Amino acid sequence: MKWKRIPRPRAPLPAGRPPAAPDPGVWLPPARPPRHGLAMAKRSSLSIRIVEGKNLPAKDINGSSDPYCIVKVDNEPIIRTATVWKTLCPFWGEEYQVHLPPTFYAVAFYVMDEDALSRDDVIGKVCFTRDTLASLPKGFTGWAHLAEVDPNEEVQGEIHLRLEVVPGTPGGRLRCSVLEARDLAPKDRNGASDPFVRVHYNGRTQETTVVKKSCYPRWNETFEFELEEGAAEALCIEAWDWDLVSRNDFLGKVVVSVQRLCAARQEEGWFRLQPDQSKSQRGEGSLGSLQLEVRLQDETVLPSRCYQPLVQLLCREVKLGTQGPGQLIPIIEETTSTDRRQEVATNLLKLFLGQGLAKDFLDLLFQLELGRTSEANTLFRSNSLASKSMESFLKVVGMRYLHGVLGPIIDRVFEEKKYVELDPSKVEVKDVGCSGLHRPQTEAEVLEQSAQTLRAHLGALLSALCRSVRACPAVIRVTFRQLFRRVRERFPSAQYENVPFIAVTSFLCLRFFSPAIMSPKLFHLRERHADARTSRTLLLLAKAVQNVGNMDTPVSRAKEAWMEPLQPTVRQGVAQLKDFITKLVDIEEKEELDLQRTLSLQAPPVKEGTLFIHRTKGKGPLTSSSFKKLHFSLTTEALSFAKTPSSKKSTLIKLANIRAAEKVEEKSFGSSHVMQVIYTDDAGRPQTAYLQCKCMNELNQWLSALRKVSVNNPGLLGAYHPGVFRGDKWSCCHQKDKTGRGCDKTRARVTLQEWNDPLDQDLEAQLICRHLLGVEDLLREKHRELSGDTETGTVPMGPGADPLAQLLQVLQDLRGAHSSSPPGPCPSEPSHLLELQT
Repeated sequence: MKWKRIPRPRAPLPAGRPPAAPDPGVWLPPARPPRHGLAMAKRSSLSIRIVEGKNLPAKDINGSSDPYCIVKVDNEPIIRTATVWKTLCPFWGEEYQVHLPPTFYAVAFYVMDEDALSRDDVIGKVCFTRDTLASLPKGFTGWAHLAEVDPNEEVQGEIHLRLEVVPGTPGGRLRCSVLEARDLAPKDRNGASDPFVRVHYNGRTQETTVVKKSCYPRWNETFEFELEEGAAEALCIEAWDWDLVSRNDFLGKVVVSVQRLCAARQEEGWFRLQPDQSKSQRGEGSLGSLQLEVRLQDETVLPSRCYQPLVQLLCREVKLGTQGPGQLIPIIEETTSTDRRQEVATNLLKLFLGQGLAKDFLDLLFQLELGRTSEANTLFRSNSLASKSMESFLKVVGMRYLHGVLGPIIDRVFEEKKYVELDPSKVEVKDVGCSGLHRPQTEAEVLEQSAQTLRAHLGALLSALCRSVRACPAVIRVTFRQLFRRVRERFPSAQYENVPFIAVTSFLCLRFFSPAIMSPKLFHLRERHADARTSRTLLLLAKAVQNVGNMDTPVSRAKEAWMEPLQPTVRQGVAQLKDFITKLVDIEEKEELDLQRTLSLQAPPVKEGTLFIHRTKGKGPLTSSSFKKLHFSLTTEALSFAKTPSSKKSTLIKLANIRAAEKVEEKSFGSSHVMQVIYTDDAGRPQTAYLQCKCMNELNQWLSALRKVSVNNPGLLGAYHPGVFRGDKWSCCHQKDKTGRGCDKTRARVTLQEWNDPLDQDLEAQLICRHLLGVEDLLREKHRELSGDTETGTVPMGPGADPLAQLLQVLQDLRGAHSSSPPGPCPSEPSHLLELQT
């Protein structure tokens, strides 16, 4: 992959003057062209935090449950939390952000009980419609009672109808054409349904034929009813799953107002199937509760040119640093509430990353923080904009580095599963021995073995960290260099010798490595939460890392005296860490650029891992046994595979040739974790690769990554077949035309947000704009305070106005642009993305 250096923004040059050489900036992949159209793009995202559950019912014979959560958007599973074993009050603490089309209908949270030998039990669910979330500007936060899962409410899919009123005497005729349906709920054990439709009107009922084994049936049948003068009864269309032995299963219904239809004369389209709430019996309160934080954000993103004045104003303030006349950044921090500071810090950081000014932005924040700090021991300890921005910065650009250093250590802790405890008040004496001769292990033996285990883990971690100087992203090293220098300039005396080191470790160890050690799943180091024993080991290891990061101060030692057995390793670790930081910050500009060039040639993968690919050779049936295990790697150029991670890679699909990445229905391969990548080969012929993942989360992560890297590809499909072409027809809709239009819509805009996502500068600018518009009154009040103007009239504008006045003018122009521009008609409009690779 070729890389391009993004120069810092400059003021416009006079006509005829040649441009100067670009300033050294941050090396980033090339940006895609900005959006220059007049139409706006509307984007929706869900911020989800699944906190915990309480008072869940026991589903296992031991009087407990093994609960986990599944999140579905319009009945499509997109998230599965980890299972918390043997508890009725589980804690998850998992956060997600999902990007969705603005037309989604509802999001539901299902609490399940995992069973090893049988189908998992459904405990209950919580559901929010889009309209409900849209009516809550701050989102939903709190406890929600779990409701019983009623089969009459578990409907999904859409039905294609053509409705018309045929004139005649006395009242004419009502004609209903049932054309097709898609994404119906699978009700049978074979992973499909046998759907048919009943049409009710004015006491009469007519039925379509039954389509066997399909969730994407096509009927193309028409029914007519006598329409009486002034008829007020509604037309009801019900979808059912036909069963030979048992009762038919309800699939959903559509109710149409005949009076409205008489006025319109004709109506055709896809109608969402609705539940039969008249038959539902919901039980709330007895199934326990779920604590959630759910917030819907609808953003209307303007064309790139609309945000240029705002971006240029902010970039100018950052480049001027503390010498700037307006100090917009401290004013933004002052007017931002504590609960919004993390979000605003992340948006600003990503915006400046895209502009090549991340280190300048952070350096400005360092200076502001140091300027208002008098005590060295309180430096960067508050939730300031500097602290929040550095947290986001390390996660955005340092996650791969974190995995390289911590990954093997965390894996070893999980694999060993040793009992570790240093606190004598919490020691559990256990039996030890062999050959039937057991004796209780003494407390001293438990403490000594625990200390040995922790010393080994801590020593291995520190050694890995010390070897990682060259692996650390250059932009992180340069940022820490600036931090180290600024702190040393602020506290130059000998008594503050360790303060610059502690400033670096306060971010690297206390806010990055330690949280990842305590919660490895939240940092994608593990797929599951740790059990109680492993969690305790990780907590003690994190405490030891914090002590090393604090440079083994007397205060940290006094907090927990029982950590004393680790002190020799901690003291040795302090020396190692200081040596590591000295080497880490010893980087010059030339070395920085050379490192970035070296890394750019490696084209780090967007995602990689083990998948199973369907082998197309042979004439056997399509079963799960026909998949071959390979190591796949997705870059911004291609999807490649190899036998092992270290083997030579072969290109499977060129990125530019991808047309869609979608799920495959369960009945096709007997698995719900299969995806298909639809692409064209070098000759332009359509091809499909079927890849099986090991779990729901891995499936959705791969789909999300594939959709993001191909979002701007020409010729993306709007429809696809969720089944396979077996014999002479598609297994999903039974069409016999292999190249015909698909029977289901693609979901290219459904993606999960990751820290290494491509940077969308227009979206980040819009998020900053929305925040600033929300505090506009505070900004105006601040301007009057700074200018000494007690009048509440207009703020003076113009070229000579101060930066805050210019910002208020820019916000006023953006507010006008939002109110005057029509929404974009095309939901799949390519976005302006700037890819970030670390």
